[in-house]
Amino acid sequence: MTNKKNPIERFANWATTATGSSAAFIIAAATVLIWAVTGPVFHYSETWQLIINTGTTIITFLMVFLIQKSQNKDSKAIHLKLNEIIASHEGTSNRMVDIENLTEDELDHIHKFYSRLSVLAEKEDDITCTHSIDAADENQSRKSSLYKKAKVNETKKPVKVIAHS
Repeated sequence: MTNKKNPIERFANWATTATGSSAAFIIAAATVLIWAVTGPVFHYSETWQLIINTGTTIITFLMVFLIQKSQNKDSKAIHLKLNEIIASHEGTSNRMVDIENLTEDELDHIHKFYSRLSVLAEKEDDITCTHSIDAADENQSRKSSLYKKAKVNETKKPVKVIAHS
């Protein structure tokens, strides 16, 4: 892959890194402190208040878009990494690739299946036993059947009495 980025992309990456740094926090805190200390000098005038209000409003407005861009990029990268894991693992369902484009109702429906899988997995001795709803149902039915057979066999066994002399 080429690592060529347009100037806006490079600036956004730089700004995201810079504004998320300790230095940026220190600069912002120092700015507010300086503004607060100069209050008495400017007699807490409307202009003095307008300076901090305008500055913080502009910065907040721009940061909203910068943060959203950064989150969108991170989210897309995470989805692609997860899709790669799903596609490369034999035991996973490829139906899960690209599910972020489903509707909220469709995602809720899938969530219910996985909640059910979780309940079934809690009944297992080994949490890695089940890989799908179908496998979980099948494993649980088989185990329940074996457990019931074992219980029936226990009641049918003759009791051995050992006599001590």
